Amino acid sequence: MNRRIKSFFALALAWLVCAGGVGADQFVLTSKDLGPGLTRMQVFSGFGCNGENISPSLSWSNAPDGTKSFAVTVYDPDAPKAGGWWHWLIFNIPANVSGLAAGAGNPGNGLAPGGSIQSLNDFGSRGFGGACPPKGDRPHRYIFTVYALDVPSLGLDQNALPSEVKHMIDSHTLAKASIVSIYGRQ
Repeated sequence: MNRRIKSFFALALAWLVCAGGVGADQFVLTSKDLGPGLTRMQVFSGFGCNGENISPSLSWSNAPDGTKSFAVTVYDPDAPKAGGWWHWLIFNIPANVSGLAAGAGNPGNGLAPGGSIQSLNDFGSRGFGGACPPKGDRPHRYIFTVYALDVPSLGLDQNALPSEVKHMIDSHTLAKASIVSIYGRQ
């Protein structure tokens, strides 16, 4: 139990550093919906999880010169699957956009920016798939990252696999900013 408390406080400190402790000219990601721990809103609905499966609102600022588009990912490095678990990949977000509304991860509701593409996640669906770690596992980290990219389009479509999307993102990243939140099920 003591180990879990220490892990929680370490992750809470990491969240504070990522969310607020940066210089004025640094690329920054913030969210009014995210804190050190995820809420029911960001938890998956299915596979034994009873959340709302709604992507959080995200805002970014101070993108570097030369930014031509953005991408956003949500990744769980603690998943019991080699290579972690990709919960959301959205890319080709126009350079004049500085955030995503809560719920933008549902491709059918029209909240994602025009021209953006939501590709397959590791649930096998398009859009946001909330947190759903195995019951009894230690709390997992969920890393929400925005990438400033040097191209207007990654040249991929909605059927791209997470590994393909991440490879293209990594090939074109000018800067990135992240928020880390945790979630676990007893």
